[in-house]
Amino acid sequence: MTGTSTSDAPFQYIGGDPAVDFVNTVDWTSRGPEQERLKDFHGVLRWAEGAGVVSAKAAGSLRARARAKPREADAAYRNALRVREVLERLFRALAGSEPAGDALDDFNRELARALEWMRVEPAGPALQLGWRETGENLDSVVWRVIWSAASLIVSEEASRIRICGGPDCGWMYVDRSRNKLRRWCQMETCGTREKSRRRYSRAKQPS
Repeated sequence: MTGTSTSDAPFQYIGGDPAVDFVNTVDWTSRGPEQERLKDFHGVLRWAEGAGVVSAKAAGSLRARARAKPREADAAYRNALRVREVLERLFRALAGSEPAGDALDDFNRELARALEWMRVEPAGPALQLGWRETGENLDSVVWRVIWSAASLIVSEEASRIRICGGPDCGWMYVDRSRNKLRRWCQMETCGTREKSRRRYSRAKQPS
């Protein structure tokens, strides 16, 4: 996505999983993270609401608390960026079929913290998993992201986590293509750019 996205660009939800889309809120280049799209906690909330991670009602409550508690919001923002970095390292290891090592250890610590807030709650005549203090605790946004990541990495789709083939993009996705040969985060950006580069390279070669 480098070169076409800006920090003010709309969020993209192309990863196939909320946890993967969360990682894709920045470009993971060879120079380090660039084109940061999460500028503050309110940006995290906008992303989460768009991803369906939090409801509009919960987002409204969290937004009001963030305005009333700016220091708390800043701490939650920094925590969200830290969790994102852990997820990036974990997904990168899985995409490369490498041992997860420290990344998995760090993720399990994040998972343990999140699970302290999980509960089973009524849902009509049935029961479902839910979370305590979803409209009050600003860290509740990342709890759902962490749980989504845990569900993904223990599923059959863990082997389908991929990193975009575009240079200095670093975006990730779950490859659900029929032949499992998807190469780009988005064909219209990184895929098109790579095809143009190849055409230019061939045109420069002496005949």
